Amino acid sequence: MKSKEALSQRQWYVVDAYGKVLGRLASAVAKILRGKHKPGFTAHVDGGDFVIVINARRVKLTGRKLEQKIYYRHTEYPGGIRETAAGKLLEKKPETLIRAAVKGMLPRNRLGRRLVTKLKVYSGPDHPHQAQKPQPLSL
Repeated sequence: MKSKEALSQRQWYVVDAYGKVLGRLASAVAKILRGKHKPGFTAHVDGGDFVIVINARRVKLTGRKLEQKIYYRHTEYPGGIRETAAGKLLEKKPETLIRAAVKGMLPRNRLGRRLVTKLKVYSGPDHPHQAQKPQPLSL
């Protein structure tokens, strides 16, 4: 169960994605969201912190992933499968690229769906969360 002490100790971290490799960034962010960096980690409890990712447009993909990695979505209509290359997705919606990478590293259950709501991704260097006093997180 969620205790009031655990909820009151939530921190806000800001991560600059400028020049970082997508997978390594996503695994570090998923660890913070999950709460694995805290000594009181429990697998079934949402004890993680909030993470703000800035400069999502400047994230790096290694190898030929910009051309070869494909992201799929479905419109829910018959024959409505759509595919987008990672390079095109990085140009148009870089927030989606990072959110999908982090979501893939979280549990596939209702806890994982709740954890991904604590991730805030912005394509530029600005974010509207200064009031939460986020601490910079170096990866």
